[in-house]
Parts: sequence; C-alpha cells; structure tokens
Amino acid sequence: MHGAGGGEAESGGGPDGEHGLPDAADAWQPPRIRGRDDVLGLVRAALRQLEGRSGPEVIVIEGVPGSGKTRLLDEACALARAAGLRAYKGGGDPDGQLVPMGPLLDALLATDAPVLDRAALRAGARAADHRSWLLREVGDRLEQAASKQPLVIAVDDVQWCDEATLRALHTLPELLSDRAVLWIVASRGEAPEAVRRTLDRLKETGAKTLSLTPLDSAAVADVVADLLAITPGPDVLEAARGAEGRPLLIVELVRGLREEGLIVRAGDQARLVGGRVPLRFRDSVDQRLRQVSEITQELVRVASALGRETPVGQLSELMDRKPGELRAAVREALATDLMVGDGVHLRFRHDLIREAVKAGIPTTVLLLLRRRAAELQLRHGVPEVEVAALVAESAEPGDRWAIGVLRRAAAELASDEPSMAAEISRRALDLTRPGTEERGPLFAETVDLLRRSGRAAEARTLGDRALGEMLEPEAEGRVRLGLARVAARRSFTDAARQCRDGLSLPALPAGLRAELLAMLCVALACGGDIEEAGRLIPAALHSVREAGNPAAEAAVLSGESVVWFYHHDMDLALRRIEESIALGGRAGGPTAPPARQDPRPRAWRSLLRGAVGDTDGALELLDAQLRQGLFDGPDASRTVLMTRCRLFLDAGRLAEARAEAEAVLALSDTEEADEPADCVDATAHYVLGRTARHRGDLAGSRTAAEHARRMMADDSALTRNTGAWLGALSADALGDREEVDRCTRYAADAFERPGPALAGPEDVTDYVLYVRITLRAGLRDRAEAAVRAAERRAVAAPGFPVFAAAAAHARALLTDDVDLLRRAALLLADGPQRIARASVLEDLAVASAAAGEHAGEDAVGHLDRALDLYVRAGADRDVDRVRRRLRDLGVRRGAADGAGRFGLTAAEVRVVRLITQGATNRAVAEALFLSPHTVSSHLRHAYAKLGVTSRVELARVFAELEGDVRADPRRADVSRGPADGR
Repeated sequence: MHGAGGGEAESGGGPDGEHGLPDAADAWQPPRIRGRDDVLGLVRAALRQLEGRSGPEVIVIEGVPGSGKTRLLDEACALARAAGLRAYKGGGDPDGQLVPMGPLLDALLATDAPVLDRAALRAGARAADHRSWLLREVGDRLEQAASKQPLVIAVDDVQWCDEATLRALHTLPELLSDRAVLWIVASRGEAPEAVRRTLDRLKETGAKTLSLTPLDSAAVADVVADLLAITPGPDVLEAARGAEGRPLLIVELVRGLREEGLIVRAGDQARLVGGRVPLRFRDSVDQRLRQVSEITQELVRVASALGRETPVGQLSELMDRKPGELRAAVREALATDLMVGDGVHLRFRHDLIREAVKAGIPTTVLLLLRRRAAELQLRHGVPEVEVAALVAESAEPGDRWAIGVLRRAAAELASDEPSMAAEISRRALDLTRPGTEERGPLFAETVDLLRRSGRAAEARTLGDRALGEMLEPEAEGRVRLGLARVAARRSFTDAARQCRDGLSLPALPAGLRAELLAMLCVALACGGDIEEAGRLIPAALHSVREAGNPAAEAAVLSGESVVWFYHHDMDLALRRIEESIALGGRAGGPTAPPARQDPRPRAWRSLLRGAVGDTDGALELLDAQLRQGLFDGPDASRTVLMTRCRLFLDAGRLAEARAEAEAVLALSDTEEADEPADCVDATAHYVLGRTARHRGDLAGSRTAAEHARRMMADDSALTRNTGAWLGALSADALGDREEVDRCTRYAADAFERPGPALAGPEDVTDYVLYVRITLRAGLRDRAEAAVRAAERRAVAAPGFPVFAAAAAHARALLTDDVDLLRRAALLLADGPQRIARASVLEDLAVASAAAGEHAGEDAVGHLDRALDLYVRAGADRDVDRVRRRLRDLGVRRGAADGAGRFGLTAAEVRVVRLITQGATNRAVAEALFLSPHTVSSHLRHAYAKLGVTSRVELARVFAELEGDVRADPRRADVSRGPADGR
C-alpha cells in the first residue's frame, strides 16, 4: 500500500529508463493542504484574535463533496492545539440524525478534557424537555470552559445535523457572544432547507463565509507532487485534472494509479504507463476493492449499506458468518485504507468512499440489507427511534410493519424532536396507500408534528393536500383541528374557520367535537371577536365536560377569561384564569411534567394582573413559575419573555422591556418573512416601538412603523388594532399627523363595543396617550370617544384604582381640569407604574404653572418627582422634555441629577456586576430570573456603552469605574454612553 511521503528513490528495471517511485510510508497520511491559503489565513487570524481573549467568531465553510472541508477543520483544530487552545470537532451523520445534538456531544465528550459530564447528561435525559435542557447544559458548560481558556469548536457535515444541533449552532454563538470561542462549521453546498436557514442566520449575524472552489492547476500539481514525492509529468497532471480540482478525488485517483503500477519515475518526473486511467472517483474505489478477497469485498459492501460506522458483530450476523471467519477480512479491509477501526467497529475513512462503495450495490440488494439490519437491531433491543432511518429507507409502499415502526418512533420523538418526528411521520404517510385506515390519522399526526416543530407552511401544505382526499369525517376533523392550531399562531380568523368547517362534519366523536369547539372559542376570544366567543362559551363548556376532557375545558376557561376582561369584569376574568390553570395542572394527572402544560394561561394571568395595576406581583409570579420549571422549550420561552417584556413596559422599566423584547425576536425563527408576525412577535415589536418612543430613538420608531403596517394587514382584530396603535404612537413620535389620523381611526371604531381597541391588554397609560396624540392631531371627537371608553372601564371595575386614575387623567386632558389631575396622581401615588405616575405629575405641573405665579413652587415639585420617575424608567425623551419645562421655570437640573450608573441602566449594572464576578450567562439568568438571551441583550448594550468587546475588558473597565466611585461617589452618575444617543 502506497501513500504520501517517502524517501530516496531506488533504481528499477522499467523500460526506457523508467524506475520505481520513491518509497511511501506504510500508513496513509493526508497530504499537506494546498490552494487554500485564504481559508487558512482566516483561521490563523481568528486564532490570533482568540488568543487575545476577544470573541466570538464564526466561520462557515461551504463546498462540494471532496473539496477538503474536513481536512481544513482538522487543520484548524491542530493549529489551535499547537497554540495551546482547546479544540473540539464533531460532525453530522446521515444515519445519526435522531440523536439530539449528537455532533456537538460527540465533539465535547471525545477528548482528554471533555467539556460535558456524562453523569449529568444521563440525569438530564429524564428532563421534561430534554432538548431544551441539553441546549442550556451545553451552553453553560461551554461558557464555564471558555472563561478559563479560549475554545475552538468545529462542526463538520452540517448538512446531516439534527434539528437540536442546528438550533444550537445559531443560538450558542449569540449566548456566548462575550466569550472567546471560535466556531467553524462546514457544509456541502446543496443542503436541506433547515440547514440553509441556519447558515443564513449565521451569515446575517456576522459569520465569515468561504466557498471552496476547485483547486487551480498549480495547487493540483502541488498535491500530486506531495503524494508522489516527485515532480509529476504532464500526463499525470492531465489525469489528475479529471478529479475536478477536488482534493479528495485527486488523492484517491493518484493513489489508485500508483497501486496499479500505472505511475513510474522517468528521469526526474513521474509519468503514466500502461492502460486505462480511472476517470471517476467511484472507478478508483472499485479498482482498489477488487484487489482484496471476495469475503472482504462483501464485508466492505455490507458495511456501506448499514451506515458510517458498523459493529463487526452485526456484520457477522448479516453475512451469516461466524466472527472468527471475519477476522482476516477485517484486517484486510483496514489494510486497504478504505476503512479505519479498532477491530470491533469499522468506519469508512470518508463519506465519499462509503457512498462510492454503496453506489455499486444493486438497489434491491441494498434495500434488503438495510431491512435485515433494521430487523436485526430491533431483535437485539435497539430502540425503534434509532432504527427508523434504516426502516424508512428500506420500506416499500404498503409495508404495514414499517409504517407501524415509523409511527411509534415518531410518537416517541414528538416531545423532544418534533421536527425529526415529523420527517419520520411523513415517511410513514408516504408508505400508506390511498384509502387505507392508517392514512387519515397519519395526515393528522404529521400536520400536528410539523406545527409543533414550527414548520407552519409545510403543515398547511400537507393539511390542504389531506383535505383534497376523501378522508373519513374523524380523520378530516383531526386534520382541521391541527390546521386550526397552526393558523392560531398567525391568523385567529383562519383558525376559527377551520374549526367551524370541522364542526360541520357528520358523526364526529364527542371528544373531537369538544376539542374543535374549545379551539373555536379560544380563536374567537384571542382574535378579538368577543361577542361571538361569549355566545359559544356555555355550549363549549358543556361539551368538554361531557367529553371528560379537562385540557379542553381549561382552554375554554382561559378564553372566557379574555371575554370577561374585555367586558371589564376584572374579578371574573381573574377567577376564570385561575380555574383554567388549576384544571390544566390536573389534566395530565399527578405525574405529568409541568413543562408539558400549556404556558399561555399562566402568561395571560400575569398580563391580567399587570393590566389591573399589579405589575410587581405579576413579575414575582412569573419568577416563581420560572423557579418551578413551568416554562420550558422554545415556544414556552417566547411566551414568558413576551409576557415579561410587556410587564416591564407597563411598570416603566424600559431597558428591561427592550432586552426581553429583543430576546423574544432572537428566539423567533419565522419561515415566512412576508407574513404578519404572530401575537408573540407582534407584542415584542410593540414593546420595542413604545420604548423607542420614550427613549427618543427615531430610527427605532421608524422600524416600529414598518412592523405596524404589516400588523395592520392582519385579519385578527387583536393584531390589527395593536399594529394600528403602534403605528399611531410611532407616527406621533415622527411628527406624521396624517398617519396619526389614519392609525387612530381603528381604535375609534372599536371603542364602542367589547374587544381590543388598542394593544391588548391595554396599558394603564394607553387611553391617556390616545387622548393626548389625537388632541395634538386635532381629532377631538376621537379623544372624546377614548375618554368615554376609559370611564366605562373605570365604572365596571371599581376595585382597581388604575382604571379610575386613567379615566380621570384622560378626562382632565380633554377639559383642563386640575382637580382631576390631582385625583389621578393620588390614585397612582403608590403604584409601580413609573411612566403613568410621571405623566400625570408632569401634566399636573403644567396645569399648576398655568394657574398663576403662586403655583410655580408646586409645579417645580411635581416636575422634580416626574423627572426622577422618568430617569428611573430610562425614558430619555421624557427626561429631556421635563428638564426643558424646569428651565422654563428658572430651575436647572443637570445630567448628574439622575443619569444611570456609569451610563448603564440598573438592570445592566446588575448583569455586569455578576458577570465580572465570574458568573456565567446561565448563572446570571437564574439569579436574576432572566433568560440567557436577555442577559446577552443587556451585555450587548453594556459593551456598546462602555466601549469594550470582551469580558476581560469589561471586568477591567467596570472595576476601574467602581474604584472611581469608591474614591468619589459623585462619579457614579456619569453621562450616558454613545449607545443612548448622547
């Protein structure tokens, strides 16, 4: 066996002065990398930057099979280790996509210094949402490791990575944004859509991308010379050009030629002799395989049919041979260098080699081998999930055994890997024949799995296809229920239509009818059709109770809570949501994991409590539920983050509201960018628009206006009116009176009936703001309508002072009534709503100053208290306005009177202080009851304000500032940094 390298050439007796080539080492060694100076230069620069403890950086390498991606990743890891850094490498496997985060786990465990703890992984496998737990665990461990030493993490063959790994690849670099970590990922150019989305997201967030083009002629000549240890002649180079400039193909072709004695030395060059030159990589592999015994050929071919790595014992059973009979064949297979292994497991040296061997097996034989392997593994107790890939590939239409295996595997994966479960379920569906009993239920199961994995467009397409077939009524009803749940994320109107169409089907089982009716009530209530929802709820409650479905009953009660909220019966709204949560907790039985429960009722309860003025209590409730692990998984995380950002806005904690809203959008993975955002994203955009207005961020207001226009196109009253209200606020901030007129019309049309008029649920300041901007735009009739609506709410909910305060404040703006302003200020005096309190104090000051010269002192006092509240809220625009009012009264208040500590907000200071004490992002998140994404958002803003790029710099600068403050406490209140626009 010959390879690269060699020593002094020996004379040989070839014709015309031909001699043997230089001797090669017995073991195959990869040649040095040629023609990739750009990639290696980028890697070396990234490593130098990493050694300086700045990071992170992401490099994406793309190329066709055999272009050298794997070799480059190996070289990057070698360079990192040579520099004293820790490097980890893993890769996707075409037959291993059912192991959540398998490529990363392999990389982080298979070293002398593993990042992960195997015992912890085994314990975490029992978590309610294993995939989310795994992502947190890997992120936390990487953060801890990177705090001690820079890391290089290389992930090869991303085109074969599972859903959890893809999520980790676009999530972890952001979560570890202040750690010295270099991520290098490699993928084939032709990759599945989910992989393309992941790579695109990495590129959008700053990843450097390199596409490996074919090697040029000079690089090809260098590779061949390295392999032969002698200058190649023109005929050898001509043959090498048939490898299309792919390094791996060049290596295999030259080695194959040398193996057959087709290359000899002629003078100081290597020349071709003899017959046929293999023109394709597969030919080269076939030639080398034909040189070994028949039993070894059989072993290699059977192994290629089974996967990238195969136990020798399994090969023995499939080949009907005793293990002893295969020992010599295993040794011979290893000697070919087509395979590597330890005698117990065999693995192909490169996936292209396996693919080339596999391509030579007749299709019928290949499928039979894979089917037999699947049956064998199941007999040996291998879980159906791990055998699903073999079964899916080897099954033929109508194979009911395979359909059953795949359905059970999909059901097992549904909770932790819904996207992979959807693929397996779809394959099972493809195997069914029209009209068979499995087909209808499989349509419904697959639609639901696609929905749960966030693939709404695919779910709709498959659901529409299902509805085009003549399904049994029950199967069609379940498909429509699945489509309604899909639609509810973006269109409550479409969700309601699917439910109505399902309910019109004959002979539905009572349980399914109850679920459809419950979903219809929720869709109507959440979509803003409060009157129809209210009419249906009694019948829905009767139906779900008759069916004995507590989960559906809990859903109806949560919808009823929404209805009572918009009828302004806050006591009943709160009572119903408490009943819903209690019932939902019992629905799965005493052993049901909390994370499996629907997070939305708890989120609605917190929003309700915030709406009635108890934002502190609502946030404490969320914190307690986070400690209990009641919010787990990406959808639940988005829901709780959305709730928190809205509550922080209502409480006037703008920096925290902005950070949580940014975290919501960081977790979003929208398939269809042109569609209106779902209600979670819509709330996040609304909060960002409101905070931009209060901060005087005109660019942020313009962005909010764009999102508002998309939201206003939605057919849900809630999303449409929220968009219109956001549009009105943004237009007012930008001075666009015409757009204020257009956008405030939506609420004016909705004030006189139950339902969302502004953002749901309305902030205590919403009616006041509406009156203020409509009066400013000369739309007095709309201001009067808003005042009447605020007063109706106050009368209907007399036990909640915030509503009486909002009504008094709104009426005072309309009538210039100072007494009403004093009443509103008194009602809000002890409340947590900073901006609402500051707003009424500011208006009271203006009214007091206008009352005469003796009221000036009161005006200054009111403005000082308003200024303090605005400063604590982070409302820069409002702070500037109040300072101008004070100057008009002859009083100057400088920046030191209230600017944030070191230019950071209080929330940012809390995060930075813990980070500089050595805490990980996850530890900070747990200590402060935030999400890791929120911690990352706070850190990004702190980095920008302090002008640092790494934790090392952050710790140094923050320590210096804290030292300055201890020396001179007056320095704590420094001016804001550039990120605040100062």
